[in-house]
Formats: sequence, structure tokens, C-alpha cells
Amino acid sequence: MILKKHQILIWVSIFAIAMGIFEGSVVVYLRALYYPEGFSFPLVPMDNHIVITELIRELVSLFMLLSVGIIAGKNFSQRFAWFIYSFAIWDIIYYVFLWIILEWPESLLTWDILFLLPITWTGPVIAPVLLSILMILLAMIIYHFNLKSNFKVKISRIEWLILILGSFIVFTSFIWDYSRFLLNNLSLSELQDKTLVDKLFNLSIKYIPESFNWILFLSGFFIIAFGIAFVYRHCKKLIS
Repeated sequence: MILKKHQILIWVSIFAIAMGIFEGSVVVYLRALYYPEGFSFPLVPMDNHIVITELIRELVSLFMLLSVGIIAGKNFSQRFAWFIYSFAIWDIIYYVFLWIILEWPESLLTWDILFLLPITWTGPVIAPVLLSILMILLAMIIYHFNLKSNFKVKISRIEWLILILGSFIVFTSFIWDYSRFLLNNLSLSELQDKTLVDKLFNLSIKYIPESFNWILFLSGFFIIAFGIAFVYRHCKKLIS
């Protein structure tokens, strides 16, 4: 059975929502075990096999979302759109589910560990939620113009450069505080030491977020927004 385009949107949405609930459920279990009084920094020490499992879970989650994009799309732009769409829906639903079950986060400014690869990302919950909204917007622009007969969305090189630049700046804002913490607590010789992994682990359980680099985040956010506006204008010109 070949699904129509609106049916693909429905099923990708269902998958992303289900995955957000699934991921949220795992976190509910982890917090019941390690944070019975509620999640807060600094982190509670975990067994190495639990930490490794968490890293693997995050990695395979990306592959799951990427797989959906590849299956649902017919060309690169469509696959990219479905990937970022499912990622964004997953991320938003993840927080909605945690709020329903645990009444966490207490507010959109509550700090969270956003990702662990390749280094720990931290920031207030509102930051990834705002980024997810941009991702949904870009995906829906590509989806909308792909619905037009005989039209294939192709993001130009300059548009890709703008989107990648904005994404890199946002990524930097997410790792800024944690990276600053590591550099303040590790010497140059320790960075080259064979026991670096153990030292990083010991430091991670002492880390308490201090400040989020809003200037970096908002700079990247608006650069991405401008890139999305260029994609929309470019697509509109091609069909007019």
C-alpha cells in the first residue's frame, strides 16, 4: 500500500509522538531510581554500564529518527524535512510527557541535560523547544512546496550554509557552560592524561549550571530563522 502525502504526515507524527512518550518513560524510570526526590544538579553518580547504555540509547534514537526520514521521503530534501520534523515533535512531546507524569520541568526556564554526545549539552528547556518550533516550520515549508505538482524543493548552497552556521552557533551555546566548567577544572596536562575519561566522569557529577549563553543561542536562532525565510522565498519564486 502506497501512502498519500497527508497520510505520511499523520504516521510520522504518530511515530514521533510515540517515541517522545517512550523516551520520556525511560527517564521516568531513571529518575525514580536515581532522583526519588526530584531531578536537580549536580548529577547523581551512575554505574558505568548505565552511563554507556544512556549514550547508546541517545545514538540509536538519532538513527531511529533518521530511518523514518529516509523511509518517508522520496528525495534528500523530503528525507531531511521528515527527520527534523520527527526530531522536533519527539523533543516537545518528551517534555510534555515528563510534565504530565512528574510535573517537571517546573518552568520553561528549568535547566536540563539536553544531550550527551559528543559532549554534554545543557540549557533551559525553552531553548530546545524554541529550536524544535523552527525545525517544524522548516519541515512544513518543504512539505508544503513538495505538495505542489511537479515541484521538488532543493535547498540552495547559500541556504545550507546559513542553516548550518546557525545550527553550529546554537550547538555552541548548549555546550558553552559545561565546556567552560571543564576548562576551568582541567589543566592542559590533564587533558592529555590517560586517565582523562575518569577525570571527566568525576567532574561531571560536580557540575552545576551557572549561566546560559543567550546571546549565542539567540544569534544562532535568528540566523536559522533567516535561513528558513530564504528557503521559503526561494521556493515561492520557483512556483510563481
